[in-house]
Amino acid sequence: MNSLWLLVVGIILFILAYVSYGGYLAKKWGIDPKRETPSHTKYDNIDYVPTNSKVLLGHHFSSIAGAGPIAGPIQAAIFGWLPVYLWIIIGSIFVGGVHDFGSMFASVRHDGKSIGEIIKSTIGKRGKILFNLFAWLALVLVVAAFTDITASTFAFDQAKPELLAGARAGTASVLFIALAVIFGFAVYRKGAGLAVSSVAGVILLFICVYIGYIFPIFKFSKLTWQIILLIYITFASILPVWLLLQPRDYLSSFLLYAMVIGAILGIIITHPTLQISATTAFTVGEGAKAQYLFPILFVTVACGAVSGFHSLVGSGTSSKQIDKEEDTKLIGYGAMLIEGVVAIIALISVAYVAKAEGTPASIFASGVAEFMSSFGVPVQVGKVFVTLAFASFALTSLDTATRIARYIFQEFFEEVGKGKKSILTNTYVATIVTVAASIGLLVYGYTNIWPIFGASNQLVAGLSLLALTAWFAKTGKKTIMTLIPMIFMFCVTLTALVILIRNFFIGGKTVLLVVAVLLLVLAIVLIIETATTFKNVKTKSGNIKA
Repeated sequence: MNSLWLLVVGIILFILAYVSYGGYLAKKWGIDPKRETPSHTKYDNIDYVPTNSKVLLGHHFSSIAGAGPIAGPIQAAIFGWLPVYLWIIIGSIFVGGVHDFGSMFASVRHDGKSIGEIIKSTIGKRGKILFNLFAWLALVLVVAAFTDITASTFAFDQAKPELLAGARAGTASVLFIALAVIFGFAVYRKGAGLAVSSVAGVILLFICVYIGYIFPIFKFSKLTWQIILLIYITFASILPVWLLLQPRDYLSSFLLYAMVIGAILGIIITHPTLQISATTAFTVGEGAKAQYLFPILFVTVACGAVSGFHSLVGSGTSSKQIDKEEDTKLIGYGAMLIEGVVAIIALISVAYVAKAEGTPASIFASGVAEFMSSFGVPVQVGKVFVTLAFASFALTSLDTATRIARYIFQEFFEEVGKGKKSILTNTYVATIVTVAASIGLLVYGYTNIWPIFGASNQLVAGLSLLALTAWFAKTGKKTIMTLIPMIFMFCVTLTALVILIRNFFIGGKTVLLVVAVLLLVLAIVLIIETATTFKNVKTKSGNIKA
């Protein structure tokens, strides 16, 4: 089949959904462009900073995208391209987009607080404590999975010195981090104009890519890169958001947009034929390695259709930077639909280079580089460029996930300590504990971590939708837009966790088994807690609006 149709149809549907369904949600939820946002009422120039919507869109999109919309569809393609494609479209529009938009909007209405705080206001203090513990464990899995996948992408194999794509991308990434710090300091401390700084920053960004390609000096092993990345995310968690996190994500968004545009243009020119079947089988593999289309496909695609991580980003960092409430539609719903486009490109890439082997990054880079060669970009240059873009996705998720996990860890111990300050609420201690916990999972590698990451990540989405449903019901708004996606996500994720517990037990993966059991127990207890509270929720008319 000609893959161009998949891309064109997907983009058209996303545009129509943004205008129609996104507008419908904004109207029903009561988005108020005149209402003052937390970035103004709680301004502190560290976390709460009013930000231009275009800058924040780049920051938010870079943060939520991660490796998920690329690695997920590539791994889920074992079930064929059709079910993956349908879930990307339907999930992005009716589940992921609603989840992201709603989470950000709810956070803005709760002084930029996390989803956990929204659960506290609608379900109770115990609900917040349970959710924060669950969310923190899920974020530790995010940090572990993305650290391993990024380190694998950058790793240099001494036995194959001719393979330099990873070393080149790693060198460019290090230079890029330094550039981001300079950009942030220039814009937020020296008053440099955003337009001029953006042009200069993008030019210097591509110079970093060029230098990395010509002089790949950081030829490190996977272990060395893991150590470097763990040190990096530790600093990223505690530095002011304007100094590293926001400028790096903003500048990397141009890199990501360039990759997406290049891939789209290449697909239009080459219109590659899909080399894998539309569908394969409901069950792939046997025993502990068995993969079932339901529910595994839905948790494997992960961020390509819906991701609980997005609600943690939207309510953790992005909501604190929203300038006007109406920006939540562009940044929340819009960014999810853009991520859906990335997921479609990833699916087309793996379907085109069906026999390619290696990490998701190398498979994706091979496919997109082939597409980009159609308009004159050398394949090897294209591979380095796409590998760097992939790494930028993963790195933005890494630093954002660590920062949000730090927030949640501090919130958790403030809550259980009844507001009293202790060493566990300290910014540095919270960061160190989070990073240390992820180190214990790195030994399993991303291929083993990914299934439980996907399940926990999607379950966070279900719990976030549950919180939104309870809040909308309490405030007299319709709940049908979040209620149906919530029920579906619970069916998918709880089933997936049960299957993973079985597989981890058979495979003797003790740590992952313990984490999976803990996640399942926490989720069930929180659902029961919410169900009990939900029975007592009344609207002004005395009934919960469907």
